[in-house]
Order: sequence, then C-alpha cells, then structure tokens
Amino acid sequence: MKLLDACELIIDCPHSTAKDEGSGYPLIRTPNIGRGRLKLDGVHRVSFETYCARNERAVPQVDDLILAREAPVGNVAIIKEGQQVCLGQRTVLIRPNKNIVDPDFLVYYLLSPEMQHMLLSSANGATVSHLNMADIRKLEINLPDLTIQNKIGKLLSVIENKIGNNNEINDNLEQQAAAYFFHLFIENADPSWKNGTINDLGNVVGGSTPSKSKSEYYTNNGIAWITPKDLSVDKSKFVSHGADDITELGLKNSSASIMPAGTVLFSSRAPIGYIAIADGEVTTNQGFKSVVPNSNVGTAYVYYFLKNALPTIENMASGSTFKEISGSAMRTVPAIIPDDKSLQEFANFCEPLFQQQRTLEAENRSLATLRDSLLPKLMSGELDVSDIDL
Repeated sequence: MKLLDACELIIDCPHSTAKDEGSGYPLIRTPNIGRGRLKLDGVHRVSFETYCARNERAVPQVDDLILAREAPVGNVAIIKEGQQVCLGQRTVLIRPNKNIVDPDFLVYYLLSPEMQHMLLSSANGATVSHLNMADIRKLEINLPDLTIQNKIGKLLSVIENKIGNNNEINDNLEQQAAAYFFHLFIENADPSWKNGTINDLGNVVGGSTPSKSKSEYYTNNGIAWITPKDLSVDKSKFVSHGADDITELGLKNSSASIMPAGTVLFSSRAPIGYIAIADGEVTTNQGFKSVVPNSNVGTAYVYYFLKNALPTIENMASGSTFKEISGSAMRTVPAIIPDDKSLQEFANFCEPLFQQQRTLEAENRSLATLRDSLLPKLMSGELDVSDIDL
C-alpha cells in the first residue's frame, strides 16, 4: 500500500521559519529531526498562537511522525508523551492510522536501509536536495501484521530510549562541569592570576591531509585521523577514530602529527568551533588547531576554556571565502592562567564526570550498532519476533 493509505494525515509544514520568540514551544526544523528522536537542544521557541497562525492544520500530537524534506533528507522522528512542539521549515507531519500501522514501527520502517534508499533516490533539486510531497504520499510500504509491528516497534524503541536516556545523563554531567568552570574561573576568578595566551595552556598543533591520490596512505584500521566532518557526524565528546584512518606511510608523507590522548581537538575552519577530546592517540587534517594541554593545566580546563573563548576565537578568524583561525592567531588567543591548585581542583571534579560520559558514549555506540544491525533483519522478516513477549 501507499504511505498515504496508512496515515490519517500527511501535511507539508511552513516553508519559512517563524522568528525565535525566546519562549514557548520548541520549533522543530530539519536539523532537529534525529534518527527516531527529536533533538530539542538549541532550538528556537515560538508561541502556540504564532504557530497556529502559520499552519493551523499541522498541530502535532503524540505519536505523530516528523519527516525531514531537506538535509538531513529522510530523517524521521516520533513525538513522544510530554513533547509539545511546533514544526518549522521543510518538515512533514505524518499521523499514522493506528488501526493499520504502529507509529514506532513506522519510524524504524522509514529509517530502514531499503526505505532510506527509496527516499534519497526520490530527492531532487539542483541547489538543495529535497523531497516532493507527492513522492512522500505515494511511497510504497509493505506492512506485516499489526501485532508483529507492535513487537518490532517496542523492541527497537527500548534500544533507542536507552540511547536517549544516556544522552540526557551526559548532558546533565556536561552542564555540571560547565557550571563549575564558570563558578571557579569566571565568577570567582582570582585577580592575582596572570594574563597569558593559549600558548601558556598547551601546545597548539595543526594537521595535514595525506595525498588522496595515494590509496596506500589510507586504511580502515591504522592511525586515527580526524576531520571536522567526523565531528559534525558524531557529536561524541570523546573521539578515538574518524571515518578514515591513515597508514604509517601516509603519516610519514604528510605534516600530520600524532597527538596524545587528552588532546583537545578544535576545528579551525568549516566551521570554527567543533570541540572534542582525543580518546587515544590521533592525528587530524588541516581543519584543526588542536591543543595538547600542559600537564599542570589538564584537559578539562582547556576543553571548557575553548568552549568559553569561542566568540573571541571567531572574531580573530579571517578569510574571504570562509573564516579560519590560523595557528599563529590561535596561539595568541588571550587566556587567564589560574594557579595550579585551582586547576587541579577542577581536574579532580571533572575526572569522574568525564569517565562516566566516556562510558555512556561507548555504550551508545554499541547500542547504535546493535540497532542498525537488527533493523534490516527485523524489517525483512529475517528475524522472527512472533514468539517474543514484550
């Protein structure tokens, strides 16, 4: 059957985004549509009255699906209990008919490799790839018995909810550490602390890209090599590998440097300000100006210092096509140099928080791998769930 036949409503939402009113309901745009879950952090907020004036028919309800028409094309998430949201530019509201299709099942069905291929192959547009509403509505779907749908939806939701809960714990830990940094080093900064630069906190290290024409410079299991794109795809705080590794030969024939675990990775262009911590020895491409912290300073202070100093760094960047902070400019970014006792106090506070974040991120990677391996097998019927009691 067609998707339209399994849903009570499929509505295209506004093609322009309401201005941020600072309060009200989160306004969901395509970047806020994750794979199965909505991303409610860092979103605009609008009043319900503003939203209804723009699209009174598209009032989201619990168990409605939100599909991205533009980048990331094909991502789909479900609205859960307690999530009151409004919908923004290039989003599609899908209301499943629960007598025909289980909402949780439909989310993962649309996220299955086969359906994602169909959605992406339907996308068009010379400048920005997007899905047409007619193609969405006539999308062919093959649904198993509703009881089977319920079991598959519950099974995958358990995994997805665990990932979401882990992320919420990590976000809370992040807020604790950031708040303590602000309390210790900004609100209660000691006037006797000296003024310096990032160069007083650690060694600023650039990166390099081995020649892409030399296949022998790249491998799937070699020396970790990180690009800004890797940090845009994987939002983890602790990073051990990117999409590609480089070989010893690639390292030798480039100006990339191996940096130790605990290095704070900072993207210096396209865009400026992706920040992560090396969870092992890594190298990067030229899109980074990373900081290897001095032993008395520590990773935690450098990490939160860079987050706090981001506006300053962006203002020091230059470039006509895109902004970039050079290595020489990065080394001169102003920095307060606290005393060793205060730095150690902050490091001691952050150590158990960082360890818990690292553990939960590793668990989430394992859960995501399990989810992604189960998904096509469940959707194809290769795995039988009829006898599973959920």
